Amino acid sequence: MIGIILAVLVFYPFLGGLYGWFAGLKNEKIRDYIADFVTVSEFLFMAALFVLYGGSDPAETIAGCHIAGICGFGLSFTLDGFRLIYGTVASLMWMMTTILSREYFTHHANRNRFYLFLLLTFGATMGVFLSADLYTMFIFFEIMSFTSYVWVAQEEDEPSLRAAATYLAVAVIGGLVMLMGIFLIYHELGTLEISKLLAAVSDYGTKLAASSSAAAYESGRKLLYAAGACLLFGFGAKAGAFPLHIWLPKAHPVAPAPASALLSGILTKTGIFGTLIVSCNLFLHDKAWGSLILGIGVLTMFGGALLAVFSINIKHALACSSMSQIGFILVGVGMQGLLGEENALAVHGTLLHMVNHSLIKLVLFMAAGVIFMNTHELDLNKIRGFGRKKPLLKLIFLVGALAIGGIPFFGGYVSKTLLHESIIEYSSSGIFKLVEIIFLVSGGLTIAYMTKLFKAVFIEKNTDAALQEKYDGMKRYMNPESTFALAGSALVLLVWGLFPHQIMDRAAHLGQGLMHLEEAGHQVAYFSRENLSGALISIVIGILVYLIVIWASLMKKNEKGEYVYVNAWPAWLDLENLIYRPLLLKVLPFVAAIPCRILDSLLDLCVVALRKTIYRDSPLPHELPEGTIATQAAGTVMNFFRDILNRTWRRKTPVRTDYRHTLAVLRFGIREKNMIIGRSLSFGLMLVCIGFCITLIYIIWL
Repeated sequence: MIGIILAVLVFYPFLGGLYGWFAGLKNEKIRDYIADFVTVSEFLFMAALFVLYGGSDPAETIAGCHIAGICGFGLSFTLDGFRLIYGTVASLMWMMTTILSREYFTHHANRNRFYLFLLLTFGATMGVFLSADLYTMFIFFEIMSFTSYVWVAQEEDEPSLRAAATYLAVAVIGGLVMLMGIFLIYHELGTLEISKLLAAVSDYGTKLAASSSAAAYESGRKLLYAAGACLLFGFGAKAGAFPLHIWLPKAHPVAPAPASALLSGILTKTGIFGTLIVSCNLFLHDKAWGSLILGIGVLTMFGGALLAVFSINIKHALACSSMSQIGFILVGVGMQGLLGEENALAVHGTLLHMVNHSLIKLVLFMAAGVIFMNTHELDLNKIRGFGRKKPLLKLIFLVGALAIGGIPFFGGYVSKTLLHESIIEYSSSGIFKLVEIIFLVSGGLTIAYMTKLFKAVFIEKNTDAALQEKYDGMKRYMNPESTFALAGSALVLLVWGLFPHQIMDRAAHLGQGLMHLEEAGHQVAYFSRENLSGALISIVIGILVYLIVIWASLMKKNEKGEYVYVNAWPAWLDLENLIYRPLLLKVLPFVAAIPCRILDSLLDLCVVALRKTIYRDSPLPHELPEGTIATQAAGTVMNFFRDILNRTWRRKTPVRTDYRHTLAVLRFGIREKNMIIGRSLSFGLMLVCIGFCITLIYIIWL
């Protein structure tokens, strides 16, 4: 029975989205009610499962389901402690953002399309989290990428379409590389079932060790690492990890706020979920792999925080913040590998910071959405002072800001404390002292940029007095449904953080089975002097960064002598425009075109030589000046009749049109249009074809 419920949880939002879309063609209010009903009922389903099975053994699988006959392998779903937590978190976030969407999209176009893809992405995301094997995960991962693309392109303006193109390119490339990794794993291990991967890797290692050939052993290990790297590429791209983070700061600001909350809070976690599966099944307690993940995490953590400090767009700053928090989580994943069997702190810190970040970004992005739907601006200088006389919105945003800043008595403090302690537990000298310093500095940067956002929107006055008066006069800035969505989310986040031992530790214990942690670990004294000192160091760093960097350097006087926020980040220092686009759109096509042109010319020479020497079937010594033989022949016939008509009718101004040229031009125009259509279609399929060609070559080679 529970297995059937798992399938329903995945496919129910798909059916609801299609039904809502058809209903929305006639009545948009009915469509809104359908979307609300689907997301609320899905959340109630997950909440009921959580109540029933929340006390289960984390090492045991609660239920499973297999649907045979789909895409060859069939689709498999399962439910365990980790999936139970994240299925509940995902459904909660979708419920709250759907409720907010009704007011947010009141004056937007293409609302019906947005609701359709909102629910389709919901089903795909549930499919990812409930997947029992890598094949099922890959299918829903790709569906999720393509359906969420529409969110980014929703506004259909130039920034949205450009960001959507970047998002889709990263998703397609990441998906193809991930597929190659799945092929490698299936070839080497013989299974794609997540629950069997760890045992399969153990058997694989035993087989390699028993091999008489050292070269075979090394080759086998390298293939396994190559497969892991391919999967990490795909999952890391979705998570927004450096250096594949380029889509994240571009997509979040242009997407609608409800979509931004889900992109940041949940879709990035599907990438982390995949990374955890790879790290904890293929490379459990592998120090080399843990070091790789840790290095990526440190760069992502610090880089995202630095970008957020410089940003003056509230949603862009929150997007860069998401990148940074993903880095914190990846640090936890890396420390799991390095600490080996004594990794309880890292395991619990990773899981709790995932949940914390999801709930925090739900609150912050929805608050930013309320600001945008009242001001239609995101620039800090233009929304400055909006929340000065809006105590409820101020309190909601403050809860999110304090939580993400790691302030004691809020959820972020608990998870960051666990991650910090895991770094200290491994080593307190050498390179890991530097890792700890970067960790604390990144936490300080988080406090600095959140202080900037809160102070600008809720404390400072706008430089335009008339605009400030308008903001202060807004009393009904959100309706009761939106108020419930924001206040309810903030309350969940607040309660979650206030009871670290009663709620957070229990959740961490429930979800630890995915990471193969069997024992609960010792209870952490979160408010001991040592743990509080780590938070205090980050707070002091944050204050100093705000005063020295933001207040002194990133605020300048305008022509009226008033201080305004400036974006001092160098415009040229953009990885997408500096490296990726030139590389993919200019360098690679140019380099690849050279051998292609040489081969094309050689083939043409061979064909011409054969036709002139052996076959002798070409009446033409060289290429026609324009058109083809058909256009030349038809044009000649038309010119013949033209001359006859001119002589017969004895026109004063005879027709002089050369129909050979006219037909050649007409053919060229038709061919050019076909080429444009072909290029637009082939662009979307080009990367797919390349990936499948590589896969085919690999299979043939094997």
